[in-house]
Amino acid sequence: MLFEWVFNIDGTISDSLLGDPVPSGVNDAGFNYSTGIGTLTVSVSGAGSHVAGLFLDHEIDEGLNGFMNEFGAAVNLGSKPTGLSWEIDEPEYVFGNIYTNFTAGALDNSNGVPSGSPDDVSMALLWSFDLLPGQSATLTFAVSDIEPSDFYLSQTDPDSPYAIYMTGGLGVTGGPAGVPEPTSLIILAAGLAGLVAAGLRARSSRRRR
Repeated sequence: MLFEWVFNIDGTISDSLLGDPVPSGVNDAGFNYSTGIGTLTVSVSGAGSHVAGLFLDHEIDEGLNGFMNEFGAAVNLGSKPTGLSWEIDEPEYVFGNIYTNFTAGALDNSNGVPSGSPDDVSMALLWSFDLLPGQSATLTFAVSDIEPSDFYLSQTDPDSPYAIYMTGGLGVTGGPAGVPEPTSLIILAAGLAGLVAAGLRARSSRRRR
């Protein structure tokens, strides 16, 4: 189950728990907001410096074993693309700081919920990039049950067979010469086939510090 999504696009925050709509520039035609499975693309244009990212709070088998038994990991850090920051943390209902960092555009590249300290897990990716006049950027976020081979974040429920794999990528096209400048692709993958909606009422009553 996808409990919360948050976009940060050039400092404008859109938070599903606050009732915000999906921001303009986001294509969500292939994304299921109930399960958190599918593909999201974000389009950004305009010369200058930009930030764009996505925060996700998934709950894996919450109805069967709760949401405080999960842990995260950052894998293949050596292949992380330049300009991409990340964070895994408790989603700031108790001790985490990921929500504050994400909305400030300053993820700290750390894992606050490793395998030895399971808890409620959320993950975020944030790109910082520059565009020249005439250039545009496309960021793609996807969720599936396919584990990536390059840099990714994972969220695991050890009491179920499911896991989430989150990675990030950016493509830039256009510019004075009109030559595409692709960088890496994002795949944000999740084994969420068994997710259920139980427990939503309890979580929705919680408030961040």
